[in-house]
Amino acid sequence: MAFTKIATTVALLGGVALAYSSAYIVKETEQVIITEFGKPIGEPITEAGLYFKNPFTQVANRIERRILEWDGQPTEMPTKDKTYIRVDTFARWSIRDPKQYFLRLRDESSAQSRLEDILGSETRNAIARQELIEVVRSDPKRSIAKIDDGLNVGTLYPIKLGHYAIEQQILKEAKPKLKEFGIELLDVRFKRINYNPTVQQRIYERMISERQQIADRFRSEGAGEAARIRGKKERDLQRIESEAYRSILELRGQADAKAAEIYANAYNQSPEAREFYHFLKAMETYKSVLTEDTSLVLSTDSALWRFLKP
Repeated sequence: MAFTKIATTVALLGGVALAYSSAYIVKETEQVIITEFGKPIGEPITEAGLYFKNPFTQVANRIERRILEWDGQPTEMPTKDKTYIRVDTFARWSIRDPKQYFLRLRDESSAQSRLEDILGSETRNAIARQELIEVVRSDPKRSIAKIDDGLNVGTLYPIKLGHYAIEQQILKEAKPKLKEFGIELLDVRFKRINYNPTVQQRIYERMISERQQIADRFRSEGAGEAARIRGKKERDLQRIESEAYRSILELRGQADAKAAEIYANAYNQSPEAREFYHFLKAMETYKSVLTEDTSLVLSTDSALWRFLKP
């Protein structure tokens, strides 16, 4: 009797163990590939639920369904203008073909290594094709003042791409290469871009020199504009003064003519008035001509002698 109980218990435990080893649960966040003696069989299981397998020869290999991250190591690389920079990139990816992924890579560690190789290579290629200013700036609609060694000192250098477009180039080039491994590359971004410490000080000095040259050019243009404005001001002042002086002379002439007309009308009303007018004018002439030291030689028929003769 005791032996029968033990045998029943062992049988039950064996059944439970067998059922446990043959049943498996697929979660919402994962997908499963069943392998038999190391080789995948059937299609990947992507729907969540309870499933069963051969407990002795088959193994359930779980593969992540969620979006995964890749964080690359900062790498030193040259730009097109031979400036060495350290570029730190990161990416987001997911497993879209679990069977291909399992056959080519097996696990996430191998996938990260493959991402490092492909994304690192494409990043270096993309950076090497662009000027430094294209890598560090994001908006292609804005321009940057750049100093050239030739005659174009302080010209505005147009940004054609910007680093957003460069990131998209890397994504475009790397995506088909990773697709062969069952990986879908979702996004690639630059986390940080730094100058090489050995050339950083030289870069800063060059930037200061460039800005000083640009400032000098702006000062020169400002001085020229100020001189032009001052010259225009002087011309305007001279024109205004000349017009004002001409207006003054015209008014004086009109006033003198009016005064002369008034005098003429006043002293031309009778012979006595005309004679009195001549007398006043002669007195004014004597006052302006004769002084204590004046000596005059006049003829008897002179107009000045008329009122001096006894």
